[in-house]
Amino acid sequence: MLFNSYSFIFMFLPVVLLGYFALGRRSDLAPVVWLALASLVFYAFGGWQFVPLLLLSIAFNYGVGYLLIGRKLGPRARFAVLTTGVGGDLLVLGIFKYAGFFAANLNALLSTGLMVNIVLPVGISFYTFTQIAFLVDAYRGNVARYALPHYALFVTYFPHLIAGPILHHKDMIPQFERAETKRPDPHLILCGLIIFAIGLFKKTCLADGIQPLVSQAFGPNTPTFDQAWIGVLAYTFQLYFDFSGYSDMAIGMSLMFGIFLPLNFNSPYKAASIVDFWRRWHMTLSQFLRDYLYIPLGGNRHGRVLRYVNLMVTMLLGGLWHGAAWTFVIWGVLHGVYLCINHAWSNFGPNPSPRFARLADIAGLILTFLAVVIAWVFFRAPDMATALSVLSKMADPSNIAFGRLEMLYALFVAIYAALAWFAPNTQEIMGYDHENRTVGEKLRAQRMRPLFLYATAAVLAFGILGIQQHSEFIYFRF
Repeated sequence: MLFNSYSFIFMFLPVVLLGYFALGRRSDLAPVVWLALASLVFYAFGGWQFVPLLLLSIAFNYGVGYLLIGRKLGPRARFAVLTTGVGGDLLVLGIFKYAGFFAANLNALLSTGLMVNIVLPVGISFYTFTQIAFLVDAYRGNVARYALPHYALFVTYFPHLIAGPILHHKDMIPQFERAETKRPDPHLILCGLIIFAIGLFKKTCLADGIQPLVSQAFGPNTPTFDQAWIGVLAYTFQLYFDFSGYSDMAIGMSLMFGIFLPLNFNSPYKAASIVDFWRRWHMTLSQFLRDYLYIPLGGNRHGRVLRYVNLMVTMLLGGLWHGAAWTFVIWGVLHGVYLCINHAWSNFGPNPSPRFARLADIAGLILTFLAVVIAWVFFRAPDMATALSVLSKMADPSNIAFGRLEMLYALFVAIYAALAWFAPNTQEIMGYDHENRTVGEKLRAQRMRPLFLYATAAVLAFGILGIQQHSEFIYFRF
């Protein structure tokens, strides 16, 4: 079941909301159980055969966490328990996500004839990383004892389950435990509806609207110089509005339940450096990689050389997390190289004069954007040959066929660029602050309320009208 489907918008979400608040009048635990069961039903629509795997993962990690939190084990025993837990999670993730990749490469090298075909469970990367963070924090002594229903909801909570954000127990479980979140709050429901409507519009009208242009570069025909750039830029903005739309919809529907999700997307194409880009793009993944991979590897504590090595390892594994293919590995390596160059420039490069600070920021934004665009070619291409072919066409201005149709396509892409660079993002419009649990303060002013309501009705109507028969989110299968 997709967020951008009639069955979800008009059946699943209203029924779950009504049941949640109806049960909230009688009990604090019943709504938690209801929402966890509803999340499992939601997950079953994407792959019912993997529900037992999800339940087994929850039981396994809760049990390991229980040992780490509640038992007075010695240091070696605690480390052994943690290793067993994290190793078990990574083993399952490795089998489902990387066994086929490993077998294909082994076959290519040794002609073994080994072929492995395993269907990837929906959302396995997200719920695995969420639980690994829980176990590591439990080992560090940073986790309180949680009831099983609250932990199960933390893992399965349907707004995040299929495409993130990667949740942290300290952000979420205390919210599930609060009694006030189980009472309907008209203000939060209205704000949630507005944010959900914006996200739906981004997905169905903007992301799906520009998707046909992607075939200019990645279609069956060999592109010219201008077609390659149009197609790659179209994918750049398709991915932007697709992921931004999902993030908004997740935050919006969660607000309807009185739950604040962490931000996962903050206008990344406005970044003036690649470091800033990773503070804005898939923010919860960046935080996870920093806290549970980069820092444990040593971070920047052992000199510049090892810092660059740790950055490269972190981003290489981050690329492999996105997909089991060499194109994703190269994408991760590229971003690792970008980050190393960025840090080296910060350490050894000249500081611009205050008179040219604004110009330096603009140059940084353009350079960062172009670097990200080049890396997206590997992210989108089905194989290395296609990626290199598209890049070669992008670098060959002698082969150009810029006719009226290409001019129209270029104008279309320029409109998307203007929206990404100059329009305020959703959290700026709505004043969303998940840390302080505030949103929509402008709505409290009566003179602003009609404007928001009319705009929401129009955006929601366009978003619903733009729904296609089947249009998955790009991060759906990661």
